[in-house]
Amino acid sequence: MNQKVLVYFKKIPLTAWIFIGIFLGLLSGIFLGQSILPLATVVGDLFLRLLKMIIVPLIFTSITSGVLGIGDSKNLGRLGLKTMLYYMASSLLAILTGLFLVNLIQPGKNADITLSANPDADSLAVGSLQDLLYRIIPTNPISSMVNSEILPIIFFCIILGIFISRLNGSYKTLLTDFFYAGFEVMMNITHFIILFAPLGVFGLVAKITATTGLEIFQSLGLYFITVVIGLLWHYSINLPLMIIILAKENPLTHLKNMSVALLTAFTTSSSSATLPLTMECAEKKAGISNKISSFVLPLGATVNMDGTALYECVAAMFIAQVYGIELSITAQFTVVVTALLASIGAAGIPMAGLVMMSIVLKAVGLPLEGIGMILAVDRILDMLRTSTNVWSDSCGTLIIAKSEKELAKPGKDEKRIFE
Repeated sequence: MNQKVLVYFKKIPLTAWIFIGIFLGLLSGIFLGQSILPLATVVGDLFLRLLKMIIVPLIFTSITSGVLGIGDSKNLGRLGLKTMLYYMASSLLAILTGLFLVNLIQPGKNADITLSANPDADSLAVGSLQDLLYRIIPTNPISSMVNSEILPIIFFCIILGIFISRLNGSYKTLLTDFFYAGFEVMMNITHFIILFAPLGVFGLVAKITATTGLEIFQSLGLYFITVVIGLLWHYSINLPLMIIILAKENPLTHLKNMSVALLTAFTTSSSSATLPLTMECAEKKAGISNKISSFVLPLGATVNMDGTALYECVAAMFIAQVYGIELSITAQFTVVVTALLASIGAAGIPMAGLVMMSIVLKAVGLPLEGIGMILAVDRILDMLRTSTNVWSDSCGTLIIAKSEKELAKPGKDEKRIFE
């Protein structure tokens, strides 16, 4: 009997287990309240630590091996150009969607909101956009890896991969095999960590529900709805249309293939922490070659933040409306451009977009204390926009893989096979 039950449980897909974890986490947070926090905090934090443990080595091996897999610099330039064009286009589309909705709905115009606390502007300041660009090039790559500074790591890995590919003879073979082997090891570790996703999701959801409750939507309801509508529009209309037009693939099939990664992104609020699962789904389920996924996805987890960009635009406009400040067309254009650049620099970790908000507010002269108005619902919105970020990354990877003829064709049992 026990063996039959075990076999039955093994047949339940991971996606279903994650949904079960979310459901049990919600129930535990609502009915057990603060008493569930000791268990939920430990379980959720341990899962996040496991994911964060492999982020840097995974990016280091995947980006370098991805560049080596591309081959010559001509292919790298073409793939890099396609990747950046997609990321810029999708993020700009997200921002314009948010800008249209916030001007249409005007959630802050008649809002009766008072600041419960004034955030410390100094602690939220993240430097100028010039400083952001300087941080891309590391002065010490090892220090960047120790501090999990993803942009400098990616830059260094691209340079490293390019110059390894230009070597001749045994040195090139030795280093190429080393990075390929390293990436394979990291993916095997990822497979192991994925098994704990339902437990981690349970802990994270239970903690959020027990801490914030279900009353957080009341005072900022219209603002919350505006951001959610924008994210859902971009998630379910803009990005699927890009898949249909540019890749001529079925977006619903791709959504199903990426479901585990998207659910994990929603619960962890970290596109970087979700990266191992995103790569796993893209390669094993969506049929995207490792050559494409190992280059495009790690880059996207850092520079492609559609949900974050949309949120920053809506939040900045909402804060202006609450303060009664009318932003001109020029000022709104500044919001668009700054939100685009700030989203590129936002780290793929929980609440990173909130910190980057200070750049957008400073660019148009809005008070930094306005950030305090949106703190109450930011955690929930962070989950939604992170899932949007990862969905956009996967859509871009699918589109680029199709254009490079690196997408496997559907085979039996809904699995994709390479010809």
